[in-house]
Amino acid sequence: MAEQNVVRTRGVKKAFDLGKVTVEALRGIDLEIAKGEYISIMGPSGSGKTTLFNVIGGLDKPTEGRVYIDEVDVAQLDAYELAWLRCRKIGYIFQTFNLIPVMTALENITLPMIFAGLSEDDARDKGVELLKSVGLGERVHHKPNELSGGQQQRVAIARAFANDPAIILADEPTGNLDLKTGKEIIGLLKELNKEKGVTIISATHDLKMIDVSDRIFWIRDGKVERIERRADVQLEVGTVEGKQAG
Repeated sequence: MAEQNVVRTRGVKKAFDLGKVTVEALRGIDLEIAKGEYISIMGPSGSGKTTLFNVIGGLDKPTEGRVYIDEVDVAQLDAYELAWLRCRKIGYIFQTFNLIPVMTALENITLPMIFAGLSEDDARDKGVELLKSVGLGERVHHKPNELSGGQQQRVAIARAFANDPAIILADEPTGNLDLKTGKEIIGLLKELNKEKGVTIISATHDLKMIDVSDRIFWIRDGKVERIERRADVQLEVGTVEGKQAG
């Protein structure tokens, strides 16, 4: 039996009107991503990575084309159905962490579970376990301003897994982190990808992400330039940014 595709796009285009100028951010994207894959979407600034990320995640609608999540056409969903999909099927991790400053780590994680209908007690128990799984069992009651950048990103990762999503979308998850912390976050994402069988799709500039990816989608000028498997990528990842990966 063929591998089930958790994400499929067909002829996806996205144009933005900037005054009198129309900018084509995506110019016909066809992708198939299987359940449990770790995918990195890479390309230069302005290539369309984040736009593609937003379209796959239901955060933006394509101008043309179709996006399927578990073979459901996202464009056909009404606002309520789309909100349900985003809450239950997709976990989001952002470069800027997007944690709620007045809430503790645990409260940030339990919020999406409560939105999804879990009882407060169950959400709390699950939230504590998720924080332990990302190495923050001792930081349950700390607020974001009491945590380092790497710890805040770990909370954001735990929150992304709160409702057992099919897909984790990570937009530049190491962008605000130093080299060592970035490597730790990449390793943690790969560990959770293997352990939970969740599909991870990361839009990233970080070449260290290549080492944990099953496939890399190189995007340029709004199109897929090429798709490579990790084994076929000719790159000395160990010396990226002038440092041995050690």
